[in-house]
Amino acid sequence: MATNFWIGKRVLITGGSGFLGKHLIAKLKEKNPKSIRIADIDKYDLREYKDCLRASRGIDVVIHLAAKVGGIGFNREFPADLFDDNILMGVNMMKAARINKVKKYVALGTICAYPKFTPIPFAEKDLWMGYPEETNAPYGLAKKMQLVQAEAYRQQYGFNAIFLLPVNLYGPGDNFDPKSSHVIPALIMKFVEAKRKNKKEVVVWGTGKPSREFLYVEDAAEGILKAAEKYNKSDPVNLGAGFEITIKELASLIKKLSGFKGSIVWDKTKPDGQPRRKLNVERAYKEFNFRAKTSFEKGLKGTIDWYLANFK
Repeated sequence: MATNFWIGKRVLITGGSGFLGKHLIAKLKEKNPKSIRIADIDKYDLREYKDCLRASRGIDVVIHLAAKVGGIGFNREFPADLFDDNILMGVNMMKAARINKVKKYVALGTICAYPKFTPIPFAEKDLWMGYPEETNAPYGLAKKMQLVQAEAYRQQYGFNAIFLLPVNLYGPGDNFDPKSSHVIPALIMKFVEAKRKNKKEVVVWGTGKPSREFLYVEDAAEGILKAAEKYNKSDPVNLGAGFEITIKELASLIKKLSGFKGSIVWDKTKPDGQPRRKLNVERAYKEFNFRAKTSFEKGLKGTIDWYLANFK
């Protein structure tokens, strides 16, 4: 059933062929907008302002998902690329959307934008309390500039841009490239392949002590669409599931669900990243009635099953 918001709307999704983009587009199609345009790297280089103008011409709603992103190793190896590409895409896309008189702009930030030692649970009011964790600061700060830009554009031009802060996403179709994958797909790959090759142990980066929060990709897509429909303020909004799990607990759970029988070895020479992550998710519920629905173990099992079916 279509909601009134989407009827007659021409929607642009940047990064639409990515992990989150595919799930978001599937849900959006159910709402019957007038049209969906996908801006991906093969047709539009969003680091170039002229391509952003072309992509957003004749569009009513922009959902900006496109990002250069990776795990701790990728962040350490390519900090300048992560800063340059993300800040250029963010600035150019929002500016072009304003020039093209887009009516609603949804910018996706990142949990990496929060300070390294943010009080738990992370509340939106604490976003500017300090510098982000060093390994992902260039990426996190580049994405956070979208919030500054959105607030400035709303103040000066009355431009309706909102800024969402999703926690780490996971689910079927995730990025399983070992060079750039995040922790859940990286661990799934390690444990499944170790089982397939009858290995005795799996080596995992760090100490296992840090905690993380994860949001199932289907829930994230639902939250983004609800925000687009109902939220029209400059204050940033967390999108999360409101729980935390240590990396040690996560590795043990993936080991169990993948059926690996060997041991886990922790490589303490590798960085842990941010010490803890857990979001306060009350603003999303209050403003646009969003709550994550998928239990973590169910979502994790579905992701492992997808990997087993697609990587044989």
